[in-house]
Amino acid sequence: MQKAKILNFGKINPKTGLPNLIDIQLKSYEWFLQDNIAPGKRKNHGLHAVFEEVFPIESPHEDVVLEFLEYEIGSPKYSEVECKERDATFAAPLKATIRLIKKDSMEVREQTVYMGDIPLMTPRGTFIINGAERVVVNQLHRSPGIFFFYEEAERVYNVRVIPDRGSWLEFEMDTKGYVIARIDRKKKFSVTLLIKALGYEKNDEIVKLFYTTKTLKLNSEEAFDALSGRRVARDIVSSETGEIIIEACGRINIDIIDRLREEKVKEVELIEFPNSKDDAFLFNSFEKDECHTAEEAILKIHQIMRPGEPSNIDNARAELNRLFFNPRTYSLGSVGRYKINKKFGFDNKAVTAEVLSKDDIVATVKYLLHLIAEAEGYYVDDIDHLGNRRVRSVGELIMNQIKVGFQRMERVIKERMTIQDLDLVTPQALISIKPITAVINEFFGSSQLSQFMDQTNPLAELTHKRRLNALGPGGLSRERAGFEVRDVHPSHYGRMCPIETPEGPNIGLIVSMSTYARINDYGFLETPYKVVEKGKVTDKIEYLTADEEDKYFIAQANAEIDDHGVFTKSLIPCRNMGNFPYKKPNEIQYMDVSPSQIFSVSTCLIPFLEHDDANRALMGSNMQRQAVPLMVTECPLVGTGIEPAAAYDSGVLLIAQRGGEVVSADARVIKVKASNGETDTYDLLKFKRTNQGTCFNQTPMVRLGQKIKQGDVLADGPATENARLALGKNILAAFMPWMGYNFEDAILISERLVKDDTFTSLHVEQFEIEARETKLGREVITRDIPNLSEKAFRDLDSGGIVRVGAYVKPDDILVGKVTPKGEQDLTPEYKLLHSIFGEKAREVRDTSLRVPNGIEGIVLDVKRFSRENGDELAPGVEELVKVYISTKRKISVGDKMAGRHGNKGVISRIVPEYEMPYLPDGTPVDIVLNPLSVPSRMNLGQLLETELGWAAKELDLLVETPIFDGATTVDIKEYLKKAGLPEDSKSELFDGRTGQPFENKVMVGYIYMLKLAHMVDDKIHARSTGPYSLVTQQPLGGKAQFGGQRLGEMEVWALEAYGAAYTLQELLTVKSDDMLGRARIYEAIVKGINTTSPGIPESFNVLVQELRGLALDVKIFDEASNEISLSEWSEGFTKPKRKIKIDTLQNI
Repeated sequence: MQKAKILNFGKINPKTGLPNLIDIQLKSYEWFLQDNIAPGKRKNHGLHAVFEEVFPIESPHEDVVLEFLEYEIGSPKYSEVECKERDATFAAPLKATIRLIKKDSMEVREQTVYMGDIPLMTPRGTFIINGAERVVVNQLHRSPGIFFFYEEAERVYNVRVIPDRGSWLEFEMDTKGYVIARIDRKKKFSVTLLIKALGYEKNDEIVKLFYTTKTLKLNSEEAFDALSGRRVARDIVSSETGEIIIEACGRINIDIIDRLREEKVKEVELIEFPNSKDDAFLFNSFEKDECHTAEEAILKIHQIMRPGEPSNIDNARAELNRLFFNPRTYSLGSVGRYKINKKFGFDNKAVTAEVLSKDDIVATVKYLLHLIAEAEGYYVDDIDHLGNRRVRSVGELIMNQIKVGFQRMERVIKERMTIQDLDLVTPQALISIKPITAVINEFFGSSQLSQFMDQTNPLAELTHKRRLNALGPGGLSRERAGFEVRDVHPSHYGRMCPIETPEGPNIGLIVSMSTYARINDYGFLETPYKVVEKGKVTDKIEYLTADEEDKYFIAQANAEIDDHGVFTKSLIPCRNMGNFPYKKPNEIQYMDVSPSQIFSVSTCLIPFLEHDDANRALMGSNMQRQAVPLMVTECPLVGTGIEPAAAYDSGVLLIAQRGGEVVSADARVIKVKASNGETDTYDLLKFKRTNQGTCFNQTPMVRLGQKIKQGDVLADGPATENARLALGKNILAAFMPWMGYNFEDAILISERLVKDDTFTSLHVEQFEIEARETKLGREVITRDIPNLSEKAFRDLDSGGIVRVGAYVKPDDILVGKVTPKGEQDLTPEYKLLHSIFGEKAREVRDTSLRVPNGIEGIVLDVKRFSRENGDELAPGVEELVKVYISTKRKISVGDKMAGRHGNKGVISRIVPEYEMPYLPDGTPVDIVLNPLSVPSRMNLGQLLETELGWAAKELDLLVETPIFDGATTVDIKEYLKKAGLPEDSKSELFDGRTGQPFENKVMVGYIYMLKLAHMVDDKIHARSTGPYSLVTQQPLGGKAQFGGQRLGEMEVWALEAYGAAYTLQELLTVKSDDMLGRARIYEAIVKGINTTSPGIPESFNVLVQELRGLALDVKIFDEASNEISLSEWSEGFTKPKRKIKIDTLQNI
């Protein structure tokens, strides 16, 4: 293949390549399974951590212990391709080595136990579950830790200690002047009660935990006067009488000062408040709690939390320990501990200390008291800041699920230990794997985060794996999520894309990771920066989390620097916590690596993004994922340089596993001879069906004898050309109105695009049929189907299955199948025939698989599975046949097209080439777009792309113009001039119908257009008769049910207002639920009689029956006061004047 010359307009060197874009999935699952690490060297995380947490399991009588030694992952039963064909799960057996120890005899029994199948991740970062490819989406949730808030409405501060697992602890200001504590949002109690329960019993001891104290020498009158209004840190006792003059925390007034003078007190220890504000909150809490010892406080908390339960000190202490200090019931997780250490500067606390400590609780209350006093350096937290939100990737999500399964298994094991004979029992007999397999199947099959992969094109696949979802278990719900959590936040910079998000109710809750972002060990998003040292940009790259980044001043990637990395200007615009100050070069610590680091892959594929409005860029990003792969692919003339990386990491290309020489290459197989003489064989995937019914096809890129290196691309996939992403086609566009056919975003295209198959796409549909064992006998797949002409069998083989390559149309038989009918009372003649001919004479009905409406094409493949051949099938299924039909869809009126800038529209007319406007050299344009669609949408990127595309086409170039670092208008003009084209890209156009030139010059050029998955063939639908609802007898709705068009309440009002009485009458009766009337009118149409006689609609009968359900007997009378029977329609069948067979009604 001839490769065009590539011209890149980028000026910024990122100094770091794009990371592997699906690493987030691959590394996370690797972290979970640790499959490639020897059992003895595995670290305590992922699956290994789950085993270590649950084992050893001790019997209730403490006489037997089950210990875990190691686990291993076996080999999968089927390959990925086989799993898809057989509707199987791509999984491998998990085996664990378990040791059973009897304590009394110290007897040891060791066994390798099968623990169920665990799904494996494919090299593309997906799972194959029941034959369908699925993706586990990363969840964005609130990080465990300690968070301080200010409630605007109540004007109070509060703090929440949020664990990874366990009870929530909250402290808050009370409007009455107390600080109160709350466990699990239940009853409130004084904070000092909890502090005393921790073992700090004396008031003066507690005060010193939260405030500094200062000793004041009382050696002058000024010193005595300065005491007024101050609080003492400890009791002041009379030296003569031993009486307490003032208790610790008491406030000194004039009387106390006089008493101190009398007693000749030499010094007083006073409490020093932050900001010199007397903070009464803690002292009011002292007055409220009335407990003096730790035991009293523990009992009081127990009584508050569990009223009505008998409380003794042991139970109460155990309950408090269970709530916050027991690692089995409470865990902050390594993330929670890391966040707390960071918040309070606990450098010495190990990250493994996952329960709360006394110091944590004291530090939390102290921080809250300083916040209330508005002390310097104490701030409330921003919950939407990415420093407080973390990502749970696939490995962690599955680990949490499996943990639940293991805990259930532990309960079963303990039960079995008490029931079974421990002298004979083995580890296998004690362990039940049902809870584990149940949670795995439930997670992959029905979790909100395990999703059917969007496989419309490679970009859709890639973006789905990089998605961040704030919904799901433990996350937000779209009903409760407010504006703030959805909004763009300064901390998203370089971590989450501010553009790509859905337009509907999920806006801002489902987002995409930025191109350079990665996830650190704690689950926080990091982005890379170049290090700036002494005003000079170095090649050193550092990754920063959102909260680390807040401390620094960061220059933009396009800040001007010379060849030595020194800033050329004296003041540099930079970022810091959402502000944009100008700083001197030596005050800057970091610099962005690339302008692309802000945006996601989809957004980075939009050329001239900097000239598009954000709303339209959002549509452009989302619509690229809906582009259908075309039969003949073509990469964009104007790209951004990300196309090769997006194609490579999407997993659709065939990559060489090691270097060598190509010894054979055809459409199905490529063979490469490696340097050691071995031959690697690569099978290409041909015309496979994707999840969305688009066609997955690989075509070879290499030639015989070509030398290749490891990692080179051997074959192109769908929507790629020369290993570059190619979602659409470059076509010659003119921006002008044309006879009103491009009014309101409609699009006018040339017939050339249909004739040359420019936008033709292949779609593969899958149909399947099962032969089951029924009560009346077995269903049979056969060619021997009753009451059909020979023509119906023309494409079926001897087994009754359609041949590969046959062209089929709606209602053609794909697989012949007969099902036994229920036996009626057999006549003597029938019994005689049955005894002579056996089974053949039995009555069967035709239940064959037929081509549904709206589908025609070529049979691509047939797969047959049967229980007799040893295939695994669902219970009751004896045989399964799958038929794949490929349909070729040319572009047609009603199809949706779009550019990359959110410029979407529907094709309104396909015009013959000779009628299209043409250039002075006679070239007709391919597409006519409305110029009015540009100014108000503010997506000028499409115009710049069109201009540069024309120059690139003439000069035979592929242009890369990276976002925020691409071609300028000066560059575009220069290249248009080089190509000998008008500098403003405006040309005189001639009308194809008259040959006359148009009045004004028209903007012309090459634009990259996509055909989207919203195709008219999927949407067009018509019905004459069809299925009806059982209760209301009205036609069903929707194309899938072969339903009708609903004439709703408002439409009825419109017809009433218009006075269209007879139209209304037939719409509400014979065309809907008048059962007798519609049978009559059907017969009348068939016989060519012109008659309509509407009856009573069935919905009226339903209403009457509902009123009868309310004990209201409703009757209907005519003008002559004669009662009309509501069962009139059923009587109609028996009246001689209405000869309608019941069969007629059933067939309608």
